[in-house]
Amino acid sequence: MLLDDFLPVYDVSDSVAVVVRADVGATWRALMAVDLIEVGRRRPLVGVLGALRALPDIVSHMLHGESPPAAPAQLRLHDLPALPAASGGWVLLGERPQQEIALGLVGKFWRPVIEYAEVPAADFRAFSTPGFARTIYALSVTRIDDAQTLLTGTMRTATTSDDARRWFHRYWTLGVGAGAHVLVQGLLDVIRDIADASRRPAA
Repeated sequence: MLLDDFLPVYDVSDSVAVVVRADVGATWRALMAVDLIEVGRRRPLVGVLGALRALPDIVSHMLHGESPPAAPAQLRLHDLPALPAASGGWVLLGERPQQEIALGLVGKFWRPVIEYAEVPAADFRAFSTPGFARTIYALSVTRIDDAQTLLTGTMRTATTSDDARRWFHRYWTLGVGAGAHVLVQGLLDVIRDIADASRRPAA
């Protein structure tokens, strides 16, 4: 698995899985097509959590007399690496079509305004600058039978120093871990809905 390849040792891990009543091909297409902006609209709690996390950055821009960056009209998984690293652009670590995709991000996530590090995929495994955390989000599809697929989302985070580990654990245990779980659950639920809808005959 890409998770084990890029981050075999970690401090925190969380996984969510749902059964999709569609084959692997339909589930993978839904995974590639899902609009992360639309996930927030379909799942209001996901939208609220995302907005709360973005709020300190928006306030920081305003205090410096800057306009906050405009939200994209649409955002799919393959669009994430195109975002600027300073704005939390994810790095595509690897993809095995109709199997799994993994994206990575490095930053000081516990800060009100996150400080990100620009780390290309080739350097992600070895990145060790003290004071940061490396996070991977991996999404995978596994065949159950011809009509059902297991869709799994897993997050892993590893810190690069004792100080970063203490900060990250405080951040994670003060509700952020539960929020991250809700975000991934919402994403998987919407992907399942898209895959299920693709199998229904047109009215």
